[in-house]
Amino acid sequence: MRVYLARLLETITHSSWMVVLVLVPVLVAYGVVYHGGLLYGGVATLTLAAYVVIPGVLGAAITLTLVNVFPARRARDLLALVGLFGAAAVVVFIRLMRPEQLARPEGFRSLVDFIAVLDTPRSSWLPSEWAAQAVLAALPGRSGDAVASGLPDLFPLLLLVTSAAAMLVLGAWLHERLYRQGFSRAQEGAELQVAQAPRTPKLERVLARLGLPVRARSLVAKDVRAFFRDTTQWSQLVLLAVLVAVYVYNVKVLPLFTGEKVGFFLVNVIAFLNLGLAGFVLSAVAARFLFPAVSLEGRTLWLLRSSPLELRRLLWTKFWVGLTPLLLLALGLTAATDWVLSVGPFMMVLSLGSIAVITFAVAALALGFGALFPQFDTDNAAEISTGLGGLFFMMAATGYLAVVISAEAWPVYAFLRTRLAGRALDAPHALAMAGGLGFALLASAAAVVVPLRLAARRIGELER
Repeated sequence: MRVYLARLLETITHSSWMVVLVLVPVLVAYGVVYHGGLLYGGVATLTLAAYVVIPGVLGAAITLTLVNVFPARRARDLLALVGLFGAAAVVVFIRLMRPEQLARPEGFRSLVDFIAVLDTPRSSWLPSEWAAQAVLAALPGRSGDAVASGLPDLFPLLLLVTSAAAMLVLGAWLHERLYRQGFSRAQEGAELQVAQAPRTPKLERVLARLGLPVRARSLVAKDVRAFFRDTTQWSQLVLLAVLVAVYVYNVKVLPLFTGEKVGFFLVNVIAFLNLGLAGFVLSAVAARFLFPAVSLEGRTLWLLRSSPLELRRLLWTKFWVGLTPLLLLALGLTAATDWVLSVGPFMMVLSLGSIAVITFAVAALALGFGALFPQFDTDNAAEISTGLGGLFFMMAATGYLAVVISAEAWPVYAFLRTRLAGRALDAPHALAMAGGLGFALLASAAAVVVPLRLAARRIGELER
């Protein structure tokens, strides 16, 4: 029982800390605006705790069942693939619901149809509905006669808490029955393979043709093989591909204006603002795949440090291994959205150049923060990126994106203004454009150099 509660608490913490971090300011804002008081604070805290327990218990129970039903060597792979395809199906389902139609209420026949669409996700059987009703019931003036009489309606809170408690008891009972057998099956070793004559992998031959030194291509081949051997790593590429497709489709269905001048202005503004959104997506991908790069070396890092391998080469190898696919994703995503929006040559060149520079900076920030906040005691890359270091990286990446977008805003505005006015670009506007782009490039260079130097110094301290 202690093992179950300890592991369940660890699982809920790693899977729900970001949800709690986002919800707490929202709940506090509701309490301040509606003068919730201590009663509201207690109800909101209890509601949030019960709400995060239910999916944690369900996930642990499903995993425990799969380990006992399927072969131990395939249970983890099957669970990862099922989860990814399920998440992809949910994303596609939400996309097919066309939520952008809510931004155009004139497309509905009546107000009743519009309200019906807004109420579609609601269901009296969902824990999210119970949580929302419990929080609103504790706000003065938000829940009708019950609150007016001084007695809030606690039935939704009671329903949520008892459901979470029942799920916890059911999970403990399932753990008592299946944990020993599942733990034993999970310890089964991998199948032995017949030794073969040593041969040069294709990847190393390709890297050799590119002129890479032996040490560099050995490190690159090691990282690539380690990535594709871990099912929890490469299988997430399926979900990433679905998200990219949905991202491009969302841009395609944007309700743009049809006027010639207004349409030109809005299309270019959307293409420019898309740089910030694409940069945020790249930051999330880098946090998942590039941020854990140093930590995944684990206890073998001391072996790499004691070898005749330069620390600078080790870091730059990991940087290029993570940067290459990230750069391909960034250029492909930006080019696809700009093609859908039918932007002009200036915005196309600016978008591709800016997203390339942003990718370099985001990759360096991810690797640098990953080295500053290493976690060598875990092999799970998902846990590494959800720690405190991952939060600091996302904050730094978001701040960097804000600086770059702000610096390039004036050059883009100057170009669009002169283009709409039908005039040529004069000297003051050209100087302002050069200054804004130069500042963005300087900030990006600092975002590349500083994190990598700090990462090298940090790893040097770990070696001592």
